[in-house]
Amino acid sequence: MKTYLFYALVFFSISAFSQTARLEGTVKDPSGEPVAFATIVLRTAVDSAFAKAGTSNDSGQFQLLNLPKDNYFIEISFMGFASWRQNIELVTDTNLGTIELQPAAQSLDAVTVSTTKPIVQVLAEKTVFNVENTINAVGTNGMELLRKAPGVVMDNNNNIILEGKTGVQIWIDGRPSRLSGTDLEAFLQSLQAADVESIELITQPSSKYDAAGTAGIINIKLKKNKGLGTNGSISTTATAGDYVRNSNSVNFNNRGLNGNLYGNYSNSFGRTTGFLYLDRTQNGTNFNARTNTIDDRSIHNIRLGYDYFLNDKNTIGVIASVNFTSRNNNNDSRTPIREIGSNVIDSVLVANNVYRGDIQNYTTNLNYRFKDTLGHELNMDLDYGNYINDSRQYQPNFYFNGAETTVISQNITQQITPIQIDILALRMDYDYNLFNGKAAMGIKGSYVNTNNDFQFFNRRDQDFELNREQSNKFEYTERIYAAYFNYNKTIEKWNYQLGVRMEHTDSDGNLTSDQINDRSRVKRSYTNFFWSGGLTYTASRDHQWAINYSQRIQRPNYSSLNPFEYKIDELSSRRGNPFLQPQYTDNIKLSHTYKYRFTTALSYAYVSDFFTQVTETDGDNRNFINERNIADQEVWNLSLSYPFEIKKWWNVYLSINASSNSYTSTNPDFVSTSQETLGLYMQNTINLPSQYRLEVGGWYSSPSVWGGTYETKALGSLNLALQKKFINDKLNVRLSFNDVLFTSFWKGTTRFGQLVIDGSGGSDSRNVALGLTYNFGSSDVKKARSRDTGLEDEKDRVN
Repeated sequence: MKTYLFYALVFFSISAFSQTARLEGTVKDPSGEPVAFATIVLRTAVDSAFAKAGTSNDSGQFQLLNLPKDNYFIEISFMGFASWRQNIELVTDTNLGTIELQPAAQSLDAVTVSTTKPIVQVLAEKTVFNVENTINAVGTNGMELLRKAPGVVMDNNNNIILEGKTGVQIWIDGRPSRLSGTDLEAFLQSLQAADVESIELITQPSSKYDAAGTAGIINIKLKKNKGLGTNGSISTTATAGDYVRNSNSVNFNNRGLNGNLYGNYSNSFGRTTGFLYLDRTQNGTNFNARTNTIDDRSIHNIRLGYDYFLNDKNTIGVIASVNFTSRNNNNDSRTPIREIGSNVIDSVLVANNVYRGDIQNYTTNLNYRFKDTLGHELNMDLDYGNYINDSRQYQPNFYFNGAETTVISQNITQQITPIQIDILALRMDYDYNLFNGKAAMGIKGSYVNTNNDFQFFNRRDQDFELNREQSNKFEYTERIYAAYFNYNKTIEKWNYQLGVRMEHTDSDGNLTSDQINDRSRVKRSYTNFFWSGGLTYTASRDHQWAINYSQRIQRPNYSSLNPFEYKIDELSSRRGNPFLQPQYTDNIKLSHTYKYRFTTALSYAYVSDFFTQVTETDGDNRNFINERNIADQEVWNLSLSYPFEIKKWWNVYLSINASSNSYTSTNPDFVSTSQETLGLYMQNTINLPSQYRLEVGGWYSSPSVWGGTYETKALGSLNLALQKKFINDKLNVRLSFNDVLFTSFWKGTTRFGQLVIDGSGGSDSRNVALGLTYNFGSSDVKKARSRDTGLEDEKDRVN
């Protein structure tokens, strides 16, 4: 069956005519006189790549012909006048009408025409957060950047919530990351804002994308310099929170006639602090655990790529990336224990845990691309990734009497937990013209092998002795085969898109331990078809309507399937669940765009077999963390986004998300619940005298439910930033104040079975950062080729 489907997709290629459109208009001054020889520059909206240029004639009229139907950014300029800019979705021949240029306030002796992308762009298929254009990003890492992206919320476990839904797939430069859980968190924290160009929020991916990700895809695009010759940038940032930390970055691009060499190196050093307070009630006893953490990290990222242009149609490229992270984590935990209703503390558990970890992450990609002028494009990718995590945890547990004067008992343990994950992926995508539309099809195969070696030691006198009953080895292999077809066509004011993706999964999890465990081997094999489609109607330049539908899957992280139990501390442990089922999502979204700026969207999602992390009782005083399929979830979300100008020197972007989450229990220990949540995001950009630039922004989330189990209180953040450029705009100095009011930490309550936890947590998110960036070389270099690879979905699930 898979063989027949593959050949059916490969041979279903018929060429047809390419789809183009015309863009025209008339340029005039405030008195109504035509402006002759005005410069017209058209760039693609997604990356500001140059598309076409022209000038107005003696009557002020201009025409740009044979333009591919796409989203564009147009700029019209003429000496003595302020530039006129607008986003355009070109789906048919378009007349912009009369465009009135306003006199410029600046001196005419030196005029520079430049194009600056807005901080947030709302496009038909995605929302783009242009990180490089916001000064509030200085000194932040990838995790902190996501917190500032419109419509994105982080829960208490740093799970990403997009438009009210969890299960987001993280991509890096169009390639799915294979990391997940704490490993994905560590990698995102290793990314520096100076290396990030933009963050794309894709909530309704087509069949061309991997089906993984309940809430859609967040694609983090790293910076790529532009043009013939050599250019690059050097940046450094100092951030002062509870401790001072430093991050540095250098990137370069050298482009010749036959090839393009590009790369970057970044590092980060220093300490961050965090706190986690969990007040747990269980079987008539209260455990008030308060943990404070100091996390000392040393991070190095290296990325090098080369594109070789065989000719004007064929290109070969290679990318290699390396990440080294060293962590020293010290947890100071104190847990008073007392009976409910009593003010007398019976005992106190003191556990000052120490974690040491070294992470190495290697990825390579080999790519071949063919693209001609008749609409044919072929991309082939071969990817390999290797992830190694050598970690060691020291756990001294001391029970004191209530006055903390006498040690009642002690248990000192050590855990050594090396992890190695190997990933191999092969992907082929082919785009071509078909029946006056655009067709795309492709195949993909991926292989993942994970090896987890958990060694548990008890302290005996001065030595540590291996506890074989508490140790295990877990090996997990997974193979996914996929094929897709997608078709897109425009008929006058209508555009439709329809696609289907088939994914077949074979998996095998094998636990080896001295314990007898009837769940030591779990094998699965299943096939799914995922449909997607969309219909867009452009009534006029002012009104565009769209409806989109997609089906998604969220597979469990690899470590979540390991059935063995390992200790977090004396009273808490974590267990995997080999019978954890994937969750499936049906998404539908109706949107309206007014004048290519004001976007309103209403979406509905139904999630079956929703799984999440829960805390359960284990005897009278212990608890364990587990993942379970607990409910079916329904999510309604209403979103509004609007970039607007209050004054010529004051621009605002506003995003509002109102969602309703309801969970219908499929687990007897889980109580059905629902919650309405309001999320706000606003960014103010103010141009001050002497070429200073001020940003005032922030986000807010009303009380909500995280993972179906945590009922949380409101939280948010206010951020301020100031920028000034020097040396002909080559030196950029940025000063930012993050979480000024210290309101981004969370508070919440969870109930599962007979266990109740009131919790709160956060980090030193209130900080000050000073960043300097110096740009060198040519500013007109054509950017390094942007391309996807096949190594995406699998990396998101590494843990």
